[in-house]
Amino acid sequence: MSFCFNFDLPAQTTQADEEDGKGEKRAEKSSAAPPTKDETKPLEHVKEAREHFPPSDPNFDLMDAVSETVTIGTLPPLHYLNETVFEKTASEREDSESILSRTVEQRSDLISGVYEGGLKVWECTYDLLEAIEKHGETFGGKAVLDLGCGAGLLGILALKRGARQVHFQDYNSTVIEQLTMPNVMLNCQEDDADSEDDKEEKKQEEDGFKKQAQGKVEVEDGNPPIKKRATDLSQHLLLTRCQFFSGDWSTFLDLVQKTDPSPKYNIILTSETIYNTVYYPVLHDALHNLLAPDGLIYLATKSHYFGVGGGLHLFETFVADRGVFALSHLWDGEEGLQRHVVILRIKKPKET
Repeated sequence: MSFCFNFDLPAQTTQADEEDGKGEKRAEKSSAAPPTKDETKPLEHVKEAREHFPPSDPNFDLMDAVSETVTIGTLPPLHYLNETVFEKTASEREDSESILSRTVEQRSDLISGVYEGGLKVWECTYDLLEAIEKHGETFGGKAVLDLGCGAGLLGILALKRGARQVHFQDYNSTVIEQLTMPNVMLNCQEDDADSEDDKEEKKQEEDGFKKQAQGKVEVEDGNPPIKKRATDLSQHLLLTRCQFFSGDWSTFLDLVQKTDPSPKYNIILTSETIYNTVYYPVLHDALHNLLAPDGLIYLATKSHYFGVGGGLHLFETFVADRGVFALSHLWDGEEGLQRHVVILRIKKPKET
């Protein structure tokens, strides 16, 4: 299914930056987004932030999930749910926000104020992964925030590379529950499969069934003699380092700042989040309040987003006017619609 931006904003153009169904890199093209039924419809109220918790049900698994894997350079493989299959099974999924049906009906990757694009892996995410690999960031022992996480690949990378804490945030609760957390679990399962304990457990299980087949072990009540140990997924080593949040950036900031102590992140990862200039003040406020004094923000973006008008150049101007962050370019793409990876850090007193 081909999607496009479709913004419910007044006085905006309807030209869209459309990408293919898998968010493939180097494949940008411009197309006209179909007009909305009510071009002057105001934005819906912001979504109140809340925390989401992984299921503890031992019967919850992803063995039948159709997944894809992205491997970049020396980075560990990252697994995520196949986007096309996800779209086709949308009607079977829980969705209190009704964003799955609305995105299919409107053939839109973004309905401003309702759905903010988290169901796709956008191409700048891959740019950021490549830049991280070349930059040599390891995440070891650091607190990390994946802001506007969507599929969560950036946070999952940090988790696999030894981050002590990873928080995932997306505007939509459906994205967190139906995509982000399952993707983290997919990668936890791979971690289990690679462990020596798991290999030994599988060997014991196979030996038990072989003995049963040979009649060497009695079966009580029709059950096999050896069962795979039930696991509380919420207690998985990697998952215990994670927290998941949905909601608007301003309410997310309010929520996490109520904790004691309130978090300060060594690294904030964010991709394709500066497409709408309306959101710049709350985004900047969240970044300023959540970044540790010596922390880094890795931001991946396009130069310009048709349809809303945001992009790197406008954001750079906004950041410069605020005077809080120093911004430097880590990578600049030259092909097609230009894309960039930049780093922000809090200015030192002598830099202000």
